[in-house]
Amino acid sequence: MKRLAVVVFNLGGPDGLDAIEPFLFNLFSDPAIINLPLIIRKPLAWYIARKRAPIAREIYSKIGGRSPLVDQTQAQAEALEESLADLADEVRVFVAMRYWHPLVPEAVRAVQAFDPDHVVLLPLYPQYSTSTTESSFAAWHKYARRAGLAPPTQEICCYPINDGWLEAQASLITTTIEDMRRRDGTDKPFRVLFSAHGLPKKVIERGDPYQWQVEETARAVVGALDIPDLDWTVCYQSRVGPLEWIGPSTEEEIARAGVDKVALIVVPIAFVSEHSETLVELDIEYGELAEASGVPAYYRVPAVGIDQRFIDGLGRLVRRIVRRAGHTCRTRGPRNCPIENKRCPNTPPGRSAPTRAAS
Repeated sequence: MKRLAVVVFNLGGPDGLDAIEPFLFNLFSDPAIINLPLIIRKPLAWYIARKRAPIAREIYSKIGGRSPLVDQTQAQAEALEESLADLADEVRVFVAMRYWHPLVPEAVRAVQAFDPDHVVLLPLYPQYSTSTTESSFAAWHKYARRAGLAPPTQEICCYPINDGWLEAQASLITTTIEDMRRRDGTDKPFRVLFSAHGLPKKVIERGDPYQWQVEETARAVVGALDIPDLDWTVCYQSRVGPLEWIGPSTEEEIARAGVDKVALIVVPIAFVSEHSETLVELDIEYGELAEASGVPAYYRVPAVGIDQRFIDGLGRLVRRIVRRAGHTCRTRGPRNCPIENKRCPNTPPGRSAPTRAAS
């Protein structure tokens, strides 16, 4: 193979305070987020963006007025490119953000200029969801088709229990526990909270596999930690709006830890990079809530970032799919997700395939 292009996807984030409102508009105008007809969705997206922009500006002002997500994703792309250098004569890893620059159409143009023989699409969302991975892939195929970009293209749909992802998580958690014990003593009882971004319950009820995959990740990380009688739970953060969301919420679990008088080790189990939901929501807002709730100590495990174990795990996924050695997400049988998760992209025969949202 002469030229291999790998495209890594993430949601993106505003690169300045002036970008917050258009970023939010792009987010809420995605039919994967608000599933309404275009004529209703666009005006509603502008209304929500304008209403939420002041709150978001306050959030981003606490972390320098911009999201660090793009810079961190670019660093991950560069590390992955180095890891894959021997897989083709020339390997390039491109960044595609769903809601702010570099947007998917920009990434399509960059890949087209590279003129690859083969393309691999790699989401930086370890757990598959219609609201993230499916939306990103749909946008890629839409703009690639418009541009006439048509080399052989493969998708890595998810990797909730990828070995490198699990090893990086377990190592970072172990380091944080050791740090807590050095500071607070070895006998302090603690609980590990695996906190993931939440989703409305109706999304999961329609067959989205995200919650099941998040909880599979947590179980696998606990197994890798191999700590006898570890106290742990999965919870969900970032609830917005009036809909019922999956739970328990991270706020509820923090309050429970205060009642139980146990220290907290909080793990961002669905995020691979630092951004507003880790640096503000987890570190600042939930840290303050923990103190107010009487939690004896509150520690937050960093996102995996460019941890070499994580990068190498991604590299093995790419190598495996390029060499066609089975499907990257399968861990048992013909599919990974339970049959009720019918929005899993590996739907077996006789089931409806997931509907790709059109932008």
